[in-house]
Amino acid sequence: MSNESLSTAAMWQAVINNDTAYDNQFVYAVRTTGVYCRPSCKSRRPKRENVEFFTGLADAQQAGYRACRKCQPNQPADAKTELIAQVCAYIQQHAPDGTITLQQLADEFHVSQYHLQRTFKAVVGVSPREYADSVRIESFKGHLREGDRVTDAIYGAGYGSSSRLYEQVNTHLGIAPASYRKGGAGAAIRYTTTPCALGYLLVATTERGVCAVRLGDIAQRLIDELHAEFPKAAISAAADNLTEHVEAVLAYISGEQPALDLPLDVQATAFQTQVWEALRQIPYGETRSYAQVAEAIGQPKAAR
Repeated sequence: MSNESLSTAAMWQAVINNDTAYDNQFVYAVRTTGVYCRPSCKSRRPKRENVEFFTGLADAQQAGYRACRKCQPNQPADAKTELIAQVCAYIQQHAPDGTITLQQLADEFHVSQYHLQRTFKAVVGVSPREYADSVRIESFKGHLREGDRVTDAIYGAGYGSSSRLYEQVNTHLGIAPASYRKGGAGAAIRYTTTPCALGYLLVATTERGVCAVRLGDIAQRLIDELHAEFPKAAISAAADNLTEHVEAVLAYISGEQPALDLPLDVQATAFQTQVWEALRQIPYGETRSYAQVAEAIGQPKAAR
């Protein structure tokens, strides 16, 4: 039985986008494999002619399909989201204390490492380690803004050594820690803002790389926050090439946004991490077209 409230074209587009917002509205089944999946399932995309849609699990099962083992559509999506929200809260609390291992998380929440890794990435859009890294770097920045010495900030944020921090400085800070501590003194920062799945996105860069990724409902507020974070830097709006650069990244991550019913701070951290990782793949000073990004993610027809 087809979903009567959504067109088949809309449902197929949701499958193409791996859109978590539709996970509770329908499932799709693949005739060649005999399984049914959530729209957000990351399995290899089937051919359109082999797919049919159902409003509920019972309809798919009655038609002879079995649940996909990867996205587990027969398990409540809310239960998964609740579990991962608890894991995120645990990471936020304990990441500044030191490295959190996948085994530690698995033991704490009584699940296998494989299940936790797969479910966390499916719900949040990044891995537990990437999420913990983002939490830790924000803690480090907080210590610097409070006036802590760089060495004290390193250990206060849970880094076991300075070398562990500096592995991430260029990709998550984009500015020397000493300069950041002084409000960005001596740094020239360019920024751009653009609409995104969670409101507005601001990305700011220095000659060393990305120095800020912010999300919010009002673009000007993001710009004001950038000036507040770097009060002594030379800040200016970027030229169009940075705008194109960021829009290409947004196209890249459009199918990887976190579940919309996660806490807002989790959504923001996850989305920002995806932007960081996507931007890291583009050499500084270069841009990527929509076609290039679509090709890079294995979907050459998704440029539009």
